[in-house]
Amino acid sequence: MKLIIGLGNVGDKYVFTRHNAGFMVLDRLAVRENFSFREEKKLKSFIAKVRLDGEEFLLVKPTTFMNLSGEALRAVMDYYKIDVKDVLVIYDDLSLDLGKIRFRASGSDGGHNGIKSIIQHVGGNKFTRLKVGIGPQPPVPAEHFVLQNFSKEQLENLKTVLDTSIDATLCYFKDGIEKAQNKFN
Repeated sequence: MKLIIGLGNVGDKYVFTRHNAGFMVLDRLAVRENFSFREEKKLKSFIAKVRLDGEEFLLVKPTTFMNLSGEALRAVMDYYKIDVKDVLVIYDDLSLDLGKIRFRASGSDGGHNGIKSIIQHVGGNKFTRLKVGIGPQPPVPAEHFVLQNFSKEQLENLKTVLDTSIDATLCYFKDGIEKAQNKFN
């Protein structure tokens, strides 16, 4: 079983904020494939089990808020006995312009508190990520910018980015990181 975790913040006021790009990818996939998430309180997450392209996936949206995402991921990995090599983390990235996505096989947290929490809870930075661009950042503090809603114009662009992110994710699990990077980075 493969695990895809989308990072974001729970609650209506965060639904269309830039920081919820990871949630948005999974929500778009749920609409596209006609499935829904259920809350698993003991795992601190909304979870869906689905079969895509013949592979079983566990899709996870933490209920811990962004800065504690690692707690939820660790709980789900332990409960379902999933190795970190079978995990893909999808999240927002300020350094990428809106419309861009990028795979990374490992790396630092890059100032992203959700990734920092995951690194702490999985015991290292060797996990695959798909960064969804939300930039460029205007001259405001990052913590304010990421919690702003996308504009209507940006939301239209975002639909394409979300669909591309889904295609990229499926490519990654089917063909591996190198082919996914070559095709989508």
